[in-house]
Amino acid sequence: MKTGIVLEGGAIRTIFSSGVCDALLTRDLLPDYVIGVSAGIAYGVSYVSKQSRRNLEIMERYVHDRRYMGFGNLLHRDNRAYFGLEFVFDTIPNQLVPFDYETFGAFQGEVEAVVTNLETGKAEYFPVNRSDEKFTLLQATCAMPLLFPIFHIDGKPCLDGGAADAIPYQWALDQGCDRVVVILTRERSYRRRPEKLQPAIDRIYHKYPNFCQTMRRRAEIYNADREHLFELEKQGKVLIFAPNDTSAFHRTERDVTKIRALWRDGYQEGLARLDEVEAFWNGN
Repeated sequence: MKTGIVLEGGAIRTIFSSGVCDALLTRDLLPDYVIGVSAGIAYGVSYVSKQSRRNLEIMERYVHDRRYMGFGNLLHRDNRAYFGLEFVFDTIPNQLVPFDYETFGAFQGEVEAVVTNLETGKAEYFPVNRSDEKFTLLQATCAMPLLFPIFHIDGKPCLDGGAADAIPYQWALDQGCDRVVVILTRERSYRRRPEKLQPAIDRIYHKYPNFCQTMRRRAEIYNADREHLFELEKQGKVLIFAPNDTSAFHRTERDVTKIRALWRDGYQEGLARLDEVEAFWNGN
């Protein structure tokens, strides 16, 4: 039996997922396969490296730091992203809140991240390089359209994996996972609306018509995927965690009190369902 965990993106909202994962670490519960999108996997690697509360510490210390995020970073010629790429993916993990590369590298399972290929408009799935101290793939999967530069992975122009496959549970099942835990970052009642900035996307990415079409259909596909996911839950094929309410929580939230509260919601739900997760992954 192959177990898996799927981590939806959502920028700072992903702190909910970190809470759940930190709870799972209290019992050393790790699956055979980990896949995530955007901040889901960017935060998720700390789960694989068994660094409980690391993501919460980063948020508490740096969410107000302009080097971490802010529109000023878009103006830097060597950055061109809302988040400070060097600060987030180099300075923090290699100096300020050290990432445990040794434990991450020793993980016996698979770790993958999703990106969207701009030329095809389709999702592509890559293993996370255990020795890349610049986290290039994680930067690419986090690259929100209009707010990040284009990254090239294996020579392919890529942006945020959430554009093409926001909740890659089907990919996890296709990789042979029998029991998949899915951590969402939006409440169960949430439905995505059509992209308000579609005209800007069509203009900026006009060289990539397939990507523009993917963004145009993003809400429709996302909502259908969630409906299918909830059906799989009824069939006992997946186990879902979801926050109760994120309506007042922005994806670039700076209120540390709100961030702690959302992390705590995930942590408490994770603790309450430890037996359920363990039994599920054990095939019971």
